[in-house]
Amino acid sequence: MSKRILGISAFYHDSAAALVEDGRIVAAAQEERFTRRRHDAAFPRHAINYCLEEGGVEAEDLDAVVFYDKALETWDRVVRSCMHAGVPAQEQFRKAARSILGVKLWVDDFVEQAIGSKGKLGRVLFSEHHMAHAASAFYPSPFKEAAILTLDGVGEWSTTSVGAGFDAKIELFQEIDYPHSIGLLYSALTCYCGFKVNSGEYKLMGLAPYGKPVYARKIKDHLIDIKADGSYRLNLEYFGYVDGMTMTNRKLDELFGAPARQPESRITRRDMDMAASIQAVTTELVLGIARHARRETGAKHLVLAGGVALNCVANGALQRERVFEDLWIQPAAGDAGGALGAALLVHHHYFDEPRRLSPDGRDSQHGSYLGPAYGAAEIAAFI
Repeated sequence: MSKRILGISAFYHDSAAALVEDGRIVAAAQEERFTRRRHDAAFPRHAINYCLEEGGVEAEDLDAVVFYDKALETWDRVVRSCMHAGVPAQEQFRKAARSILGVKLWVDDFVEQAIGSKGKLGRVLFSEHHMAHAASAFYPSPFKEAAILTLDGVGEWSTTSVGAGFDAKIELFQEIDYPHSIGLLYSALTCYCGFKVNSGEYKLMGLAPYGKPVYARKIKDHLIDIKADGSYRLNLEYFGYVDGMTMTNRKLDELFGAPARQPESRITRRDMDMAASIQAVTTELVLGIARHARRETGAKHLVLAGGVALNCVANGALQRERVFEDLWIQPAAGDAGGALGAALLVHHHYFDEPRRLSPDGRDSQHGSYLGPAYGAAEIAAFI
């Protein structure tokens, strides 16, 4: 009997919903597509309603509803990190407490209010953040087996993970934990160059070709220690996100000889060079971790997800360097794709259902045409 699973991501950025039936992706959509609010983080009521309508499924017919994150593990990180930082982290602690204790712990209630039922299980399931990313990368891919990389800012504790998938099972067996993070390093330099964190990283990537990586050596000498196996550690003296409400601090300003660029101000040659420099370091990091994953797994194929997997410059280098014979990247690699990954993870791990690869060797993402479609008559009527 087929299983119907609703996956949900929300309350950080890029809220989304996805419906999986018998392992097949029926529908998936971001909340921003309905509310027209970029990176909408609100509970995805509209996206959920669309997915259920598209699948012709009533809420009570769902076999499971799953959330892409474990708030209690995130709370553990916040408490431990803020205790370690001490008094300077007071405001960060208050903000996190309002978010986690005030909203994220009540996912069950949000589901009940939005759709009136939690499905046949009568409760909401929760997946680990990076397992949701991993599932979103591996299960829709055309590969029976593959190495898995998930790279982002942070999910619960993990920021970078290495694993492998075979048939219907995935395992993440190595990780780097907060506060050491490729994603947070890139976001910190995004902020330093005057762009918005969790929104403007693509602008920094787009700015990089206009500059030269003149600061790359300084970044590697002072901000990050890259090991031979691809692992790394950040020098936290230059960042403000652990013990404050800013991504960087005055010490980083002094390192590069100028304060952060003011948003919407003129972009200078220094900003272009800074973008080129952090992009060069990020590409080097991704290549190093991928080579390590190849050695550890022996796999011929690689799948990627997490916000850093949206860095197409680094992905292009992976392709050119032929670290793996082939790679597949989740198109919704950020948190939106976590909704899909969580649903697929529950289907294959919780319900222990088999995986069915496409007989034509293609992926099962259907070109990502998974959201609402509108006919010519509908468009004309709306206009």
